Amino acid sequence: MTATLPRRQVLKAGATIAGLSLGRMAWAQGSDRIEALIARMTPADKAGQLSCFSDQIRPIGLPFNPGLPARNDATAQLARIRTGAIGMLFNGVGYAGAKAAQDAAMQTRLKIPLIFAGDVIHGLRTAYPLPIAEACAFDPDLAQRTARAAAVETTALGMHWTFAPMVDVARDQRWGRVAEGSGEDVYLGTQLAVARVRGFQGRSLRAPDSLAACAKHFAAYGAVSGGMDYNYTEISPQTLREVHLAPFKACVDAGVATIMSSFNDVNGVPASGNRWLLTDLLRGEWGFRGMVVGDYTADEELVAHGYAADGRDAAKKAFLAGMDMSMASDLFNRWLPDLVEKGEVPVARLDEAVRRVLQLKDAIGLLDDPYRSISAKAERTQVSTPSMLKLSREAGARSIVLLRNEGDLLPLKADPGRIALIGPFGEDRDNVVGTWAFMADAKLNVSVAQGLRNRKLAVDVVKGSEVEAPIAGGIDAAVAAARGADIVLLALGETQLMSGEAQSRTEIVIPEAQMALAEAVAATGKPIVVLLRHGRALALHGAVKDAPAILATWFLGSESGNAIADVLFGDVNPSAKLSASFPRESGQQPYFYNHKNTGRPAPDTGSQEYKARYRETKNEALYPFGHGLSYTRFALSNIVVPPRMTDRIEVTVTVTNTGTRAGAEVVQLYIHDRVASRTRPVRELKGFARVDLKPGESKPVRFTLTRDDLRFWGEDGWVIEPGAFDLWVATDATGGERHGFELV
Repeated sequence: MTATLPRRQVLKAGATIAGLSLGRMAWAQGSDRIEALIARMTPADKAGQLSCFSDQIRPIGLPFNPGLPARNDATAQLARIRTGAIGMLFNGVGYAGAKAAQDAAMQTRLKIPLIFAGDVIHGLRTAYPLPIAEACAFDPDLAQRTARAAAVETTALGMHWTFAPMVDVARDQRWGRVAEGSGEDVYLGTQLAVARVRGFQGRSLRAPDSLAACAKHFAAYGAVSGGMDYNYTEISPQTLREVHLAPFKACVDAGVATIMSSFNDVNGVPASGNRWLLTDLLRGEWGFRGMVVGDYTADEELVAHGYAADGRDAAKKAFLAGMDMSMASDLFNRWLPDLVEKGEVPVARLDEAVRRVLQLKDAIGLLDDPYRSISAKAERTQVSTPSMLKLSREAGARSIVLLRNEGDLLPLKADPGRIALIGPFGEDRDNVVGTWAFMADAKLNVSVAQGLRNRKLAVDVVKGSEVEAPIAGGIDAAVAAARGADIVLLALGETQLMSGEAQSRTEIVIPEAQMALAEAVAATGKPIVVLLRHGRALALHGAVKDAPAILATWFLGSESGNAIADVLFGDVNPSAKLSASFPRESGQQPYFYNHKNTGRPAPDTGSQEYKARYRETKNEALYPFGHGLSYTRFALSNIVVPPRMTDRIEVTVTVTNTGTRAGAEVVQLYIHDRVASRTRPVRELKGFARVDLKPGESKPVRFTLTRDDLRFWGEDGWVIEPGAFDLWVATDATGGERHGFELV
């Protein structure tokens, strides 16, 4: 189809992102067994299948969600299961409790098994790096491997379904939930979303170690206003389509089993009651045939949104919008039978939702084997295995970003002399795994100090301060330790409770008490390596910003201390690149590299007056998206960009390791549409490649750029407009020599 817009001819683009049409999950459509079950079910039976609750039979100890009872009541919940009022339990761990719950389900009239789910975001007992950290590896294969390992361990502990991956594109680092996602970029986030779906679900959903995935939070939760959790969103159709919906569409194409609706509204209509989002788009346009589960009490929260009058109205609106399963509120149990009886909810819609739940249970094999993935042997043999711990260490080291390394202070020598490890995170083992790892085995956690001691190194460990408060005499002790040391490691940052859900921050900085500690230690003049611990990109200041060496170590999982030591001493040459820009100031948020140019862009040099900038700082990052150093050096050469594109072009570049160590470089391809019928980002990532090189070695890299890579959302849908484009092959989002080509 062609149309005409001012200045350009516009061609309609296909609706599928190039290279990501991966096939859909094979649902059992209307199987005789499922239809026979539905025919025997009462409205109350059906409502029970559509209701899920926190597991009280095998509790995890720490309730991560609000509103749970003060005491777990396994007896009451088992009784409820026997009435058929529960279709799913979540966040319970272990063989014995799972068997007891499934035994209760098998005592019901219909004998429909429960499905067990959980918030397994970056590992269960064995923790892997936070997703925002692992994204820095720019390696979908690594993301797939950690998700696969997590699936093996999770199913061994009696679960079938995870509420992951979180695929929200997050551009405001004040929002605590940036920790769960893959950062600020659409392309990188989409690649990793698909990799994690594949890793969790494996080759077959029926395999005993397959974990059904759930792409969340649908949709635009990453765009909450002011970076404040649960807040409203105001978002253009262009940004919604190009940025926030793209990873979900990729997950649907990859065969993700389920989708979770989000807490936020989307332009005034709460996502969990938004029929356009959950039905017209997700099912009508995209063809999703899986099941939609609401986030924790998201249906009930339609009342607080002012979108529903009461619980009954909320249940009706959420259900008719397209939510198939209600989480924790119990609204579907309470109100769906009455709504159906009074004709306010069609029986066909009720049957449709139940069919989807039963299809999910059938797809993972529960209707044939209710005790699938409930195995005492697996619980003994497939949890925290040596291979899992090895993978945690590998993933941790490959997620560490070397932000700064003046004078090649790193890597440290095998015998570095006397080490002073200063800061609240030196000996700490309680803030290693990060948010959404409340089921992790704390006994596995390796501190920085232990990671160093494992190398037979003598380390003077001084806390110096608490995370957010001074310690009497702490700074004096830290200064004394620094003066007696040859090298100082400053372990500073956030606790794992300072990022994640409900942990938005107005100032994304290192707390004042730690900054005072850093300034005092820096005044000793000793060489300092800053080890940042954090769940978001931070605005760095003072002695921390100016330290000669800075490592972004995030929350790396169980093997954190060993992974950090591997990088400090050069056993692993850092190759990670930032998945989120580090701003100069908190007040720049939301900040992201692929912003629009504005009509008055601030120049790199010269007068900044009456330009798009703040009084206090330039409109640029301290460390941009894609930034990350190595212990060796790389050069890009022989960049060839064809001058014209019809259907596709091949862009080639030679990467050379010009240093003395083996290492890996992440080569990144960016484009910019010079003139379009909609304003376009200053740069957009459209490809990346990890290249491993020996000292002196060169390798060619080839990128294929297609017409679909150049599309954007126009007035009437996806469009591709011929014209001039800029292109960069670079090692971060601000570098590289500009090239050009013409789309014809």
